[in-house]
Amino acid sequence: QVLLVESGGGSVQAGGSLRLSCAASGSTAGITRMGWFRQASGKEREGVAFIPFDGVRPLYDDSVKGRFTISQDNNRKTLYLQMNSLKPEDTAMYYCAADFRWFTGNPPTSALQYNYWGQGTQVTVSS
Repeated sequence: QVLLVESGGGSVQAGGSLRLSCAASGSTAGITRMGWFRQASGKEREGVAFIPFDGVRPLYDDSVKGRFTISQDNNRKTLYLQMNSLKPEDTAMYYCAADFRWFTGNPPTSALQYNYWGQGTQVTVSS
């Protein structure tokens, strides 16, 4: 079992920055990919950024490319999402996710490809 706990959310004005963290504990060895997803009120959950276990070639949704950066610490126990130039449309609950299944090519971007989820952290961007 893997436990994921997000932190770092909050309220910020448009143009501001936030850094989300996701602490992973439990049987984390063997995680093949992690990702950040978000869900705005009344909308479906969408993928934001994804990173394979080796940290090489992260993947971003077009809506955040150039503004958000996903990273992980050296022991892959903490996942980060640096969010810059925030926009009101970035307002959502942000979730960290992980999975153990092998994949080839880019890390999966569908929520269905991630079995472990955190409880979420709220990000609110005001105009």
